Amino acid sequence: MNTGSNEPGVAETITGTKDEQPLGSRAPEFIQARKALHLSWQVGVFIVGLAVVAAGIVMLPLPGPGWLVIFGGMAIWATEFVWAQLVLRWTKRKVTEAAQRALDPKVRRRNIILTTIGLVIIAVLVAIYVWKFGLEMPWKIKE
Repeated sequence: MNTGSNEPGVAETITGTKDEQPLGSRAPEFIQARKALHLSWQVGVFIVGLAVVAAGIVMLPLPGPGWLVIFGGMAIWATEFVWAQLVLRWTKRKVTEAAQRALDPKVRRRNIILTTIGLVIIAVLVAIYVWKFGLEMPWKIKE
């Protein structure tokens, strides 16, 4: 469905829904009008987005909000690149679907049961440890 015009430089949506912004560059008009300036703008956006995504990747094994920072970098890229806009739309759609599934009463009940079973197993393991070793820290056990 085409919601835009056929003029060059006018962004069009693929899905045609009203809540989604049109695909394409969100650079100011005076930047888009000059090819060299627009290319420089795109390179700058790419480098800043790459730095943020790289920082998020570093944060994955280290303390820090790794995935949140990665999605922030993708959002920076999405201000300029259609492929990043499509990835973010797909991600938002999948997160919304997962949230809707999680609110399903059957799924909630199953998740509560599995969480309860997991907590009981952990409590039993902790009780066995305390019964066998007392409140001694694991690195101080002599056996």
